[in-house]
Amino acid sequence: MLSCNPTREAFAIFDFVLSHPHIWIALAVIFALIEAFTLGLTTIWFAAGALIAMAAALIGLSIAWQIFVFLISSLFIIYFTRPFAIKYLKIGKEKTNYQSLIGNIGLVIEEIRPFETGVVKVSGQVWTAKSPDKKIINRKEKIRVMAIEGVKLIVEKLEEE
Repeated sequence: MLSCNPTREAFAIFDFVLSHPHIWIALAVIFALIEAFTLGLTTIWFAAGALIAMAAALIGLSIAWQIFVFLISSLFIIYFTRPFAIKYLKIGKEKTNYQSLIGNIGLVIEEIRPFETGVVKVSGQVWTAKSPDKKIINRKEKIRVMAIEGVKLIVEKLEEE
């Protein structure tokens, strides 16, 4: 069934001979497929490492060296290229609806009193809101969203310029 011939550096599976370069290219394809289905920017680096290990196999390095080349090249590629890819591809940086409200300006619909909530309208949506400094923010005054706690916006009064 499965046998290894150390002199030829190949494996036979059901009379089908796989050399080390074939195995590395198969691993590269597997890692690339996993990446295509997950889009997490995690396994693509190992696909590149497998291609580099395939090159090591083609020049005749032993399987131990091929594995070493695979691990080192994968880690090297991850360490030096992943931060740039994440930065420029914006992986995992998409704001959700509520996070995008922080920094927006809105209008007070119902007065915000100390230790109580009021109602504000921000980006066309109505929210309950409170002031972190426990000051009164009157109706029809402009506010800026500072944070979100649960389902309440933490807002500050915009000072008139």
